[in-house]
Amino acid sequence: MNQKPRTRAVGLFSMAVLVSFFAGCAPLQNHPARKSPDRAYIAYWPPATDDHRLRLAVKDLIDMKGVVTTAGSHFFAKNNPPAVRDAECLAIARERNVQIVGKTNLAELALGVSGINTYFGTPRNRVAGRHRIIPGGSSSGSAVAIANGSADVAFGTDTGGSIRVPAACCGIAGLKTTFGLVSLEGVHSISPKYLDTVGPMAKDVAHLVQGMDLLQRGFAGKYAGAVAAKPSARSIRIGRLYVDGTDPRIDRAVDDILAARGFRVIVLDEEFKAQWEQAEKDGDTVASASGWLSDGQYFAKPGISALTKSVLALGAIQYKMFYPDALERRAEWQRTLRGVFGKVDFIALPTLKTLPPKVPFWGGSPAFEALVLRKQGTVAVSFAGNPALALPIPVGDKFVPVTSLQLVGPRLGEAQLLNAGRLIEVRR
Repeated sequence: MNQKPRTRAVGLFSMAVLVSFFAGCAPLQNHPARKSPDRAYIAYWPPATDDHRLRLAVKDLIDMKGVVTTAGSHFFAKNNPPAVRDAECLAIARERNVQIVGKTNLAELALGVSGINTYFGTPRNRVAGRHRIIPGGSSSGSAVAIANGSADVAFGTDTGGSIRVPAACCGIAGLKTTFGLVSLEGVHSISPKYLDTVGPMAKDVAHLVQGMDLLQRGFAGKYAGAVAAKPSARSIRIGRLYVDGTDPRIDRAVDDILAARGFRVIVLDEEFKAQWEQAEKDGDTVASASGWLSDGQYFAKPGISALTKSVLALGAIQYKMFYPDALERRAEWQRTLRGVFGKVDFIALPTLKTLPPKVPFWGGSPAFEALVLRKQGTVAVSFAGNPALALPIPVGDKFVPVTSLQLVGPRLGEAQLLNAGRLIEVRR
């Protein structure tokens, strides 16, 4: 129990590799892209050129009436019937006759953190030009759909960072909502009891507000109220968290933008950092074990990739060894965050500790997923159930032009969080 969380994760991934090897699953051939821009979509319905409605892309974990929900899986694509009704989170979009342009690609069963998909193909992240870096998972297609301009807003889901990490990798904005705020009815969920949320992804805060207004009735009015209450950064207190292992360029980029905008920055202490690190470890455990609990039934099914089987095997180990103890610490972590938000308005840290890595030429592997997992700083927020915003900011790298600032808010503080994001975001 005293091991560092990421070291333990690598070891457990190695054990999972052995389990999946003996399961006898070979890698699948890539599925045709179906004329999907950058492999962002599993099903793509481009709008007519004279259609000026808001274009919405929907992660293919979310049911849409008459369409098969594939969850990025060959097995689901082959065996699932079309959904008989829409997921509840699509209700407002349907009422407003929003143009749904497609169901977006994702890591299989939403269990991968790199965004690699061995059947439908990995969405192409063009933020670094010809350098092929990962799109991030699991909402990889939703992030790429925003980045390539084929959608104005995309819905993603976030278990331990699945909206924020791909937003960070692809240079866009993404909002993880408060746990329980948006219905999960009709969503293929990994952790409906503890972690999972539905949230918007977009190129900027203004479009995130439009996305949230499709997920929560009256949100645009709440956001307008937040803007009126705090129109400038001077009265907003930011608790700055420094996380070990972060690229100094990224820490500097976060500090520079906060200072330039005029926020009141308060450095959070070492005690809180230790509590954050424990919550990261516990959140990883709960996310991994939840994957096994929700999708372990598919472990031996034909068409489930070797990579996904490895992640499921890891979840089985986490469930047996660490899951109950991690859950016992959840309430205390929630109390800790409530205490911090009595002293600051938001917490700021990088979404990713380093710039996103390149896609390996050999494709995905458990070891590579573990590598990407160690780079993210998102799961402690999910473990508490708080909202968090990932926002692109400039970084001094000749290949990857942006990194991502993660801003964490109090529960149900989405409107205030997006107002702070409005004050931070870099106009491009």
